[in-house]
Amino acid sequence: MELIEDIDKIEKPFKNAVVTIGNFDGVHKGHQALFDKVMEESDSISGTSIAITFEPHPLKALSKKAPPLITRKDQKVELISASGIDKLICIPFTKEFAAISAQEFIDHLLIDKIGMKVIVVGPDYSFGKNREGSIDFLLKAGEDKGFRVIVPDWVNDPEATDGSEKDRISSTMIRNLVMDGRVDETKRFLGRHYQIRGKVVKGRERGGSKLGFPTANIKLHDELCPRMGVYAVTVETAKGNFKGVANIGYSPTFDDHLFTIEVHILDFSADIYGTRIRVNMIKRLRDEKKFASIEELSNQIRSDIETARTILK
Repeated sequence: MELIEDIDKIEKPFKNAVVTIGNFDGVHKGHQALFDKVMEESDSISGTSIAITFEPHPLKALSKKAPPLITRKDQKVELISASGIDKLICIPFTKEFAAISAQEFIDHLLIDKIGMKVIVVGPDYSFGKNREGSIDFLLKAGEDKGFRVIVPDWVNDPEATDGSEKDRISSTMIRNLVMDGRVDETKRFLGRHYQIRGKVVKGRERGGSKLGFPTANIKLHDELCPRMGVYAVTVETAKGNFKGVANIGYSPTFDDHLFTIEVHILDFSADIYGTRIRVNMIKRLRDEKKFASIEELSNQIRSDIETARTILK
């Protein structure tokens, strides 16, 4: 996949461009279904499959009340690339860009610059100044300008009972599950486990010396942090992939009121300070708890590790 971050560097329209547009936060199964349809249509006309997204998220550019992102830019690019899309155009989103009319967006960007022949969007998609570009607007523009508009069916919660619009997979749904600690439920919407990323930094150096369980202290890269507690996880490092137990919170037994994310990586002893790791959140095991002694906490960690081993078999 080619990543294009400056639309002015697009020298000529792409061949038979089939386009989808969105923020794609989470790159969940609904987004993946759009990408699949784009590639299917592109193959049918020997064209170019293109996804268009924005950086930063429009809500961050226009409002101070933007929710935390499920996937920051680097992960979003990786996931869209893995889908098989030919080109990802990442447009800088500014207040000036937000002021562009829907008609100008279609005429000058999608048609003249990109060469769009087909657009694939979800049924709730809107664009342009004041979100004036509705699906009806797109359909009318398609008739006038000669491009096709495809609006796939809703992509719903696979465990929903009635298949109605309220069961549609959404970034908000996934974000709420993560913040509630229900990380094991996110896989059926994401198609993968929710993942946090970060750099391993020096911590309070008590995991190995005081508790007998050394931990990797993570400086979190992501915006969306799971609910505080203890989790069974898998860990991707430069040394390989491992199982682990993560603690997110304030470690109340030590009463130092410092928020940390610490991961005890099972059967692992390599030095990974300063490196970036990825932690896949598999299942929440319990709340944080203040223990009466270091020994009691150590015994609980030992129990958490055995529980995690069972879950991660």
